[in-house]
Amino acid sequence: MATEAELLRERLPWTCGPESVVAALADEPYLCCLSGVWAGGGAIVACGPLRVAGPAQDPFALIDDLPLVSRDGADAWGAVGGGWFGWLGYRLAAQVERVPLVELRPVPLADFHLAYYDHLLHRDAGGSWWFEALVTPARATALRERLDLLRARVEAELAVPSRPTAGPGPLRLARAVAAAHLRAVAACRERTWAGEIYQANICLRLEGEYEGTASALLRSALVHGRVPQYTAAFDTPGGGILSLSPELFLRRQGRHVRSGPIKGTAHRPDDPSRAVLSLEQLQTSGKDAAEHVMIVDLTRNDIGRVCEYGSVTAPRRPTAEAHPGLWHLVTSVEGRLRAGTGNSELVRACFPPGSVTGAPKVQSLKVIAELEPAGREVYTGAIGYASPLAGLELNVAIRTLELAQGRIWLGAGGGIVADSDPAAELEEALIKARPVAAAVGTSVFAE
Repeated sequence: MATEAELLRERLPWTCGPESVVAALADEPYLCCLSGVWAGGGAIVACGPLRVAGPAQDPFALIDDLPLVSRDGADAWGAVGGGWFGWLGYRLAAQVERVPLVELRPVPLADFHLAYYDHLLHRDAGGSWWFEALVTPARATALRERLDLLRARVEAELAVPSRPTAGPGPLRLARAVAAAHLRAVAACRERTWAGEIYQANICLRLEGEYEGTASALLRSALVHGRVPQYTAAFDTPGGGILSLSPELFLRRQGRHVRSGPIKGTAHRPDDPSRAVLSLEQLQTSGKDAAEHVMIVDLTRNDIGRVCEYGSVTAPRRPTAEAHPGLWHLVTSVEGRLRAGTGNSELVRACFPPGSVTGAPKVQSLKVIAELEPAGREVYTGAIGYASPLAGLELNVAIRTLELAQGRIWLGAGGGIVADSDPAAELEEALIKARPVAAAVGTSVFAE
């Protein structure tokens, strides 16, 4: 996008949460909302995109196709303005590496979805709302009209709030799916014993019924206060997603890049379901430490492919972070990109995220394709934005509900290493799924 644009940023007199803004704009095309720590914290709501990528386009190249925007003036700092928003599904792995994919797709979603918005509503970390736009001469009048329309719609919602819609039915784990997962974990463990891989992330699929939208599910999660750091919802004509992800895949600002791989899970004490590990056990678990070290090393290697030599760093010990219902071990891996490195080159070097594939990455992708019975869609890909002002920010698409054709499904799993126990791994997958189901007013049901 070889155009130039100017930032328009106008403060709005709202004190509401993002759930009210999402409700007000529920019938707008291609509605999306990011909430949590995106762009420094707060929320981003966008709708009515200027462009929507077609299936034949290169999604990696598109995230470099951004206008030139001046950073002059205080308003540019902290602004998002606009950009490409959407998802990069797991199946794009085959465009990055020579790997097979599972052919069975019970309910397919688009391999990627990217929409370019030249305006959005942005709630900053202090709670203030802004209308932000990347203005070109041809769009100046239309964007002013758009500001008036969005402001009127939201203020009407604030005057008479709408009621939340009904949630989905239970997310069911069929007996056959559970049995297949036990066999897949056992087979993957044998692959580690044979030295073929160090670990692979093996997942299962829970399914239910739902006729609503992802943005309606997001409103439910926001009202109940169950919003992780990298929450994102997208409505599209072909289906939607609600990602309640705690994990950062990539955050790029200028030449600085950061990733926050997660490996290791324990219940928080306030979670009523049965615990696999306490926090103390998690911090001293040899299995979880081994998983974590391998994925951090893999992440360092991926980022290092496009960073200056010697610039990639990570602390020696992970941090235990609290997330809804769970503790996780997290490490921040950082580096300085080589001069001239674009978003496309960075994402290609690291995709798909190593924490949800395994090590070595390419071989683990092949093992996943052999052992998982149904293909992954958005799950374990990446979700987020590329902005000319705010940079690039993508989550790891875990804890992600996907919906289309009256169906809703949720992937869950974990890293399998040499001493993994199949029954314990099955239970850990369900433990990860339960807070996600609870966030949208439903439950997990194992047949």
